[in-house]
Parts: sequence; structure tokens; C-alpha cells
Amino acid sequence: MLEVTSLSKSFDGFKAVNGAGLSVKEGEVVAVIGPNGAGKTTLFNLITGVIKPDAGKVLFKGQDITGLHPYQVCRKGISRSFQVVNVFQRRTVFENVQVSILSREKKTWNLFTPASKMAIEETDRILQNVGLIDVRDKTSAALSHGERKVLEIAIALGGNPEFLILDEPTAGMSPEETTRCIGLIKELREKLGLTILFCEHDMEIVFSISDRIMVMVRGSTIIQGTCEDVRCCQEVQDAYLGGSDTCLM
Repeated sequence: MLEVTSLSKSFDGFKAVNGAGLSVKEGEVVAVIGPNGAGKTTLFNLITGVIKPDAGKVLFKGQDITGLHPYQVCRKGISRSFQVVNVFQRRTVFENVQVSILSREKKTWNLFTPASKMAIEETDRILQNVGLIDVRDKTSAALSHGERKVLEIAIALGGNPEFLILDEPTAGMSPEETTRCIGLIKELREKLGLTILFCEHDMEIVFSISDRIMVMVRGSTIIQGTCEDVRCCQEVQDAYLGGSDTCLM
């Protein structure tokens, strides 16, 4: 479904992503892991058009989407959440998701129908799916950090994606919130049929929900394979454990 080949990006001579490769099959949950500064977020930014690559290609369902603008990538069927929560703080939970749906349907400039009467059922259905229906009328600023992270996923779902990219979805969450978020990711794949690509520092989470894992070090892909392939890969051990022969996790 997604094929990334030889993707590269430099900033002032520093190679943040250096010939990275990645593949994601339809229906998979694939994790991207690596030490801090490995280039994971930059890779996601390149895939989704936030920044343009210096070299390489991104194919989505066989179509070249390299260098498209973020809104164009979104309309192809790819949505994402960000490492730092990015929501409208003064708007309600309902309005945050509603505006995503209206943007997808190109109705944000409709002057004849009040926004309050548009996309109500679909917005509520998304909030129900992610477990935020009980706080639909709260402003997003009044939510906990974990709830805002889930809200961002709900906003991404408003784009009606086939492919969802999550950048550290559980970062800063309490253990209880983390457990709920893991359950949500599983449900998005099982109930909605979404293909999911995510990065995460918590290895327990990574190995518990991933079909395959890609490991980045210094901007490059060192392996992509099953959890077991990655768990005992010597290069992964060198990156994470300083060369220990003990299997990761």
C-alpha cells in the first residue's frame, strides 16, 4: 500500500533521512523505531508532504505522491497525528472533528448552511468510535493530555483515511490512557480496516501491536521485518544496547 524507496533529506548539510526504505501492506500495523534523532518524524513529514525530499520516492497504492502538498496527500487517503498535539484549543471536541470532515468535503466555504447543522452524524460516529462522545461539548483545552492525543486521532479520522500515520501516539499518557490508546489502535485496524504506520519509544507497545517493524539509525533503514526478526537483529542490539547479545524485549 505504501512503498518508500531511497528517501533522503538534508538540513544545512546534516542528513536527517539518508536513503530510507519502508513498505507497508494493506491492513498491516507497522512500527518505525530508532534512537532519538534517528529521523522518524522527518520520515513521516516527507511521506505526508510537510517537507519535500532531496531524493527518493513515495508510492501510495502504486501512485507517486512524492513532494505533494499535505492537503493533496490527505485527499489521496493518508491522514496523520503529530508528535506535539495539534488541535484547536478554543473549539469544542465536536467542532475539532467536524471541521476536518467539512474540509474533506470541501464545505468550509459554504455560506448558505450553518456549520452547526453539517456533518453531525458522522462527527458523532467518529467520537463514539474513539471514546470521546461523552466530552463532545467540552473545549479541547479542558481535556487531559491523553484525551487531546485521542482527539487528534479523531481529527485524522475525519479525513476518511485508508492509511493512518501516528507519531508517538502514547507520548505523555498515563498508564491507563496508554492502555486505552493501544486498544483504540487495534480497533481502528480490526473494525475500520485501517492500515497504520506509527512510531513509538515504548518497546512493549511496539512489540504488542505491530505486524512488522522498521528500525532507523542515523536516518537510514537498518532492518524491516517481523517482531522476531527485529528482536534479535545484531544491528538493532548495537543501536539500542551497545552491542549486547541479549535480545531486545
